[in-house]
Amino acid sequence: MKIVEVKNRNRALLEQLLIVWENSVRATHLFLSDSEIEDIKKYVPQVLNQIPHLIIMEDENQLPIGFMGIADQYLEMLFVSPEARGKGVGKSLLQYGINTYSVNKLAVNEQNPQAKGFYEHMGFKTYKRTELDEQGNPYPLLYMRLS
Repeated sequence: MKIVEVKNRNRALLEQLLIVWENSVRATHLFLSDSEIEDIKKYVPQVLNQIPHLIIMEDENQLPIGFMGIADQYLEMLFVSPEARGKGVGKSLLQYGINTYSVNKLAVNEQNPQAKGFYEHMGFKTYKRTELDEQGNPYPLLYMRLS
């Protein structure tokens, strides 16, 4: 496995990351309906193109198995393929973000207890909760900072 900072965000790579995103979301965001996932999916390539720092974890075949996006010390996203979960991919990516970009804050869906537990295990603590997500949907967010 290898961590790669993406400079050239070509269409083929974005399509691979979209697959990782969708498989990860379907495995962890059980509170979202199929139609909600499809609606969100339309915006993911745009977000991937605009995030200041896009970092991927590649497998031995140089295919992405996880990725994260960082803006201003804030972890905007972290997604890992279901088949790569539990193998240190998320931990390696997050540790890279902390060490390289001083990541110290993030938001996580309250209804994603595995992610919340992972971030707590990595040293993050909740400091704020909102009833709605950033799009105004009824999915509470937990805002966490590195303690």
